[in-house]
Amino acid sequence: MASFEAVSYADGDRALTGHLIRPAGAPRAAIAVFPTIMNPTPAVEAKARALADAGYLAMICDFYGAAPQDFAQANEWANDLRTDPRAYRARLHAALAALREAAPGLRQAAIGFCMGGQAVLELARDGADLTLVTSFHGLLDTKAPAEPRAVGTRILVCHGDADPLVPREQVLAFWEEMDRAGANWHFHSYSSVKHGFTNPDPPPGNAAVDYDASADRQSWGAMLEMLDEVLA
Repeated sequence: MASFEAVSYADGDRALTGHLIRPAGAPRAAIAVFPTIMNPTPAVEAKARALADAGYLAMICDFYGAAPQDFAQANEWANDLRTDPRAYRARLHAALAALREAAPGLRQAAIGFCMGGQAVLELARDGADLTLVTSFHGLLDTKAPAEPRAVGTRILVCHGDADPLVPREQVLAFWEEMDRAGANWHFHSYSSVKHGFTNPDPPPGNAAVDYDASADRQSWGAMLEMLDEVLA
């Protein structure tokens, strides 16, 4: 089984560490994996391994430079990071630059889970040079909506329709934002599915989060098919 390699990078004076995993053969593309608000977790590591198994080089990105002790600390750090959308996006672009340096010449895509799903949509809004971004149960709101013709990447959003963190009005606002921006977007919504549906070991005591095996399988398959399409 392939092991993760530590990749040191920085956003200004904030030291960060990515976790890179390589496929057995020549990689088809390099994929930045943005984790949940808790930073890298076993569930996110499993998704990065699945990408390597599918022939992609993957790097789990780092939001904070440290592992939060609990959800309260993670939420505090995340709110601090997202206060200024320019600073937030700079942190995300630093990860893409580190991946580009680790895998020169490869086309790049980005996927993310929960906060990571929001992160890849922020990169799309910011005009990042990516072939595809895929958001899994990601937050859809933003402090800096996409400008017309700013979004050049393909977008796939996989969303649980019963996600209490992303109400229906936020979904509709996202659709309208993407239309105004002229984006090429796909939106898959799974009925009765809550937040965090890709994590088979959800945190206890959080009624907003629940694993859904069908939505997990269908969304992952949709991402792989979209990657096949954009890389063809």
